[in-house]
Amino acid sequence: MKLKHNINPILLQFINFIILVYTVVTYIPWYIFSGSRQAIAKSKQVKARPVNNRPGGAYRSVNSLHCLASVLYPGCDTLDKVFKYAKTKYKDKKLLGTREILKEEDEIQPSGKVFKKVILGKYTWLSYEDVYIKAVNFGNGLAVLGQQPKTNIAIFCETRAEWMIAAQACFMCNYQLVTLYATLGGAAIVHGLNETEVTTIITSKELMQTKLKEIVSQIPRLRHIITVDGKPTTWSEFPKGVIVHTMASVQAMGAKADSGNKQQARPVPSDIAVIMYTSGSTGIPKGVMISHCNIIAGITGMAERIPNLGEKDIYIGYLPLAHVLELSAELVCLSHGCRIGYSSPQTLADQSSKIKKGSKGDVTTLKPTLMAAVPEIMDRIYKNVMNKVNEMTSFQRNLFILAYNYKMEQISKGYTTPLCDSLIFRKVRMLLGGKIRILLCGGAPLSAATQRFMNICFCCPVGQGYGLTESAGAGTITEVWDYTTGRVGAPLVCCEIKLMNWEEGGYYNTDKPYPRGEILIGGQNVTVGYYKNEGRTRKDFTIDENGQRWLHTGDIGEFHQDGCLKIIDRKKDLVKLQAGEYVSLGKVEAALKNLPLVDNICAYASSFHSYVIGFVVPNQKELVELARKKGFKGTWEEICNSPEMEKEVLKVLAEAAMAANLEKFEIPVKIRLSPDPWTPETGLVTDAFKLKRKELTAYYQMDIDRMYGTNVK
Repeated sequence: MKLKHNINPILLQFINFIILVYTVVTYIPWYIFSGSRQAIAKSKQVKARPVNNRPGGAYRSVNSLHCLASVLYPGCDTLDKVFKYAKTKYKDKKLLGTREILKEEDEIQPSGKVFKKVILGKYTWLSYEDVYIKAVNFGNGLAVLGQQPKTNIAIFCETRAEWMIAAQACFMCNYQLVTLYATLGGAAIVHGLNETEVTTIITSKELMQTKLKEIVSQIPRLRHIITVDGKPTTWSEFPKGVIVHTMASVQAMGAKADSGNKQQARPVPSDIAVIMYTSGSTGIPKGVMISHCNIIAGITGMAERIPNLGEKDIYIGYLPLAHVLELSAELVCLSHGCRIGYSSPQTLADQSSKIKKGSKGDVTTLKPTLMAAVPEIMDRIYKNVMNKVNEMTSFQRNLFILAYNYKMEQISKGYTTPLCDSLIFRKVRMLLGGKIRILLCGGAPLSAATQRFMNICFCCPVGQGYGLTESAGAGTITEVWDYTTGRVGAPLVCCEIKLMNWEEGGYYNTDKPYPRGEILIGGQNVTVGYYKNEGRTRKDFTIDENGQRWLHTGDIGEFHQDGCLKIIDRKKDLVKLQAGEYVSLGKVEAALKNLPLVDNICAYASSFHSYVIGFVVPNQKELVELARKKGFKGTWEEICNSPEMEKEVLKVLAEAAMAANLEKFEIPVKIRLSPDPWTPETGLVTDAFKLKRKELTAYYQMDIDRMYGTNVK
């Protein structure tokens, strides 16, 4: 994974000698004063052990071998109690921050398209006490509108402070919060709202106008729409019987309401807190029923993996709160006195699409210390930085590469590089505000190259997490002093993990040197099941002879000797080719996704054929440059639709596949270049940017037929 340079060999020997002298001279002071020797020792320790010696026995964290953790604070066994505890402890501390919009303007692009740009000001903050009062009033106001305990209420809204306030109100009043992604298509939204029979939706003005207006007639039980950011300019088109309120007006109702009987509505640990609709990588989204005790167990396990979590930390919230990763991360922060500053992918950095050139993005203003991300976002950062490195002068580029390779070697030994951090990587680190101390990645596998790059350039641990909506987001997280790549860490203290044989794929928990198999997660974080879907619940969840509830994840993992888990395959991604070879589509994609030429890739294989094909979203800059070198002229669409350019890209993919040691039958033989990116709005990827294989297959069916020369699907 080292970067390549073009330095004169003699000069390189001299530079290496200087580096060696520097390393030797600074080693003893570093060893005495840095405290990193303890981290090195911890990184070598066993992190999880099997609870018995039987094949397939469950692994637990060494910190919870005899008893799994389930409660964050004594007596706080429901989410309303957790927030009340935090409010009492951190009463006047800042909690939720929103950046003020100073100016909005339209910017006309050379293509004629109009992009909306914003100039943003400072963050304004609500204290723990402020948020608590707003949540209490909102919950009481919902009761005035007729909302009853243990009934469903939907939130269909972008990530923002009002989302969390509404959620806390629902937790307090024991309303079951139905969460829906803001990017879901109309049919999926209608399905979720009708299946849960909601009468009230909490949303924003924009989503009300752009999405709800089109489908509201298909939701017959709907009676109330509450907009979090003021009343829309027009709402007369809504059907009779549907009333539009503002969040402020509902809070005003609640402030005046008699709350004398409120105590009766308090939840118990087994009550459902959230019905979370997954983004649906396969088929229509399913509603996962998550109880109060599920969420509390999950955030208890997550918090244990973040050292020194507390009032000095600032978390930047920009991922969808309807995703279990973001909701869990924010609840962890809220329960530990941290500040949460809100952002969006369009305003996150100085270069983000909605930030007017010359003004500051949210990370620059907020300077967060904690951040969660999905691999797609980290891959973009990686490629953007490397593109800038390639544009540097020869001297600057070689200096960066030398520092990069030196630091890679040092951190693999557990050492730090303060001089490189301050002189070479400071500018890169400033892209995320300059204060990040922990980056947590989840939602999908993160490539080893991207993980190591983030470690090096952002000068902080990059923790990979593994969990599902069905496990309340909890499963594993790597420890901050574990600088290995490609692994997701040991089981959290709230759960245990075992591997079950999968004979079809050839994975067995008796395999040597590492036991392998389908990952099963057990513990109090494992959720109740799917809403109104007992058949799927029975398929994905089982209960053992000890009463332990287990989730069958469908992912294939292996346990290493130190108790850390590595995800190596997925049952749904395995396809048997005509000649009998098994191809892991995820493995193929992981080997090719980090190429500068590739922004995204989906591998596809049919059991009726003997070779793999693929759909590729190429990087526009890289592909245009390749076309120029090959003498091909045309528009972007013409380049992508050119059989000649498909062949040229295939050559690049084949070289990378061979370098990644893919088998010959795993290497794509034909591809389709897509001129349009895959975004959640297109319906081809989820909000966590996981591929929706079913939708991609349908979208590219004509290309599949062309590449296979047949109509077989």
